[in-house]
Amino acid sequence: MRSTSSTIRTHRATRTASAVAAGALAFSLAACGGSGAKKSDGDGSSKGTETGATVTLPKLNGTTLEVAAVWTGAEQTNFKKVLAEFEKRTGAKVTFVPAQDPIINFLGSKIAGGQPPDVALLPQPGAIKQAVDKKWAKPLGAEARAQLAKNYSQGWQDIGTVGGKQYGVYYKAANKSLIWYNAQVFENAGAQEPKTWKDLLSTAQKVYDSGVTPFSVGGADGWTLTDWFENVYLSQAGPEKYDQLAQHKIKWTDPSVKDALTTLAQVWGKKDYLAGGPDGALQTEFPASVTQTFTGGDQPKAGMVYEGDFAQVNIGETKAKVGTGAKVFPFPAVGGTAPVVSGGDAAVVLKDSKAAQALVTFLASPDAATIQAKLGGYLSPNKNVPDSAYPNAVQQRIAKALIASGDSFRFDMSDQAPQAFGGTPGKGEWKDLQDFLKNPKDVAGTQAKLEKDAAAAYGSGS
Repeated sequence: MRSTSSTIRTHRATRTASAVAAGALAFSLAACGGSGAKKSDGDGSSKGTETGATVTLPKLNGTTLEVAAVWTGAEQTNFKKVLAEFEKRTGAKVTFVPAQDPIINFLGSKIAGGQPPDVALLPQPGAIKQAVDKKWAKPLGAEARAQLAKNYSQGWQDIGTVGGKQYGVYYKAANKSLIWYNAQVFENAGAQEPKTWKDLLSTAQKVYDSGVTPFSVGGADGWTLTDWFENVYLSQAGPEKYDQLAQHKIKWTDPSVKDALTTLAQVWGKKDYLAGGPDGALQTEFPASVTQTFTGGDQPKAGMVYEGDFAQVNIGETKAKVGTGAKVFPFPAVGGTAPVVSGGDAAVVLKDSKAAQALVTFLASPDAATIQAKLGGYLSPNKNVPDSAYPNAVQQRIAKALIASGDSFRFDMSDQAPQAFGGTPGKGEWKDLQDFLKNPKDVAGTQAKLEKDAAAAYGSGS
């Protein structure tokens, strides 16, 4: 999780900039209907080699590399196609190493055993800092830094920087301010896309009255609950407070946290609004929370599911088509402006070599990102990836909105925290919010637990 202020660029962005970004997102998604959301030709199996070369890579015949990431399923399969292109261009042999969450613990065991991967994809700025502090991470070379300078906004460069040195290439981004909905359910309920939290509650009631449970929540994965909180908090408390809480410069017992939890309870506290009720939500993992929203015809288990653009990968496992059966709207404004929360995965070199530096250089180029963009379920912060690379109109607009936000986005708060607080299953914020989902009346108790866990984690820096 991202920790110190030196690695966080978000404090420089103003409330006005966030409002502009939120407006851009709302505008860009407003026209997301079915007519333009046409899948690109083919099944994606051969698209990995259709991008032109914009970066020169060395010949690495006979070289072997290991790349570790927590990605599974389609996400892993698609990333392997990117690695295959790197192999084709360089002659190197790259092995993907499936990692467990939290990846820092996984890497620690690998390093202790003398077998670290050459490159790891770290899902939090705080994890990058930990890798640097532990002297695991190696600074990026000149070629990778040149690609970053050419292809990334300063904000995305800054969150991969520790102590003034560049360590991370943010290969993958996420727009985490989206709510996906079953279009047939909305049509049957006479429901409209909401723009405010009050509208969202009204929409939920219409869906409920039509005979469908409004929300699917993947509460078995605590990170989905932190994302809910962050969107509500950013919109309601504002970006300055968001930055302060992200850095633990204010306590979780602050009244602004009370307000956000109280607001969340307006959804989480209505058991009939959650597929399976709170207990069912806590047993539902993220992938199932998406697929159960888009299966079952016009009587799915829920009408809406909150999560980022990457939910498209899971929607793709159903018969619903993004842009027609599965539509999306920006997370509604709770306060004056709608939130724009992002996340991402950064490539970090753990074993410094010509081959490892070449791989992160490739990942910082439009070449690599364009390959995975064409395969769907992926969003790049690389501003030189063409919009046309994305396979449907919805994803093209989401990508445009992210790039248009420039440096004004706010990075996922839990990912800025020490991993012990913001990124460990069964601990810290993940567990505390799972407990809150189970008992949304206990706002004060939840605040106290969050503050106790945050103080311990930030104090130790772990």
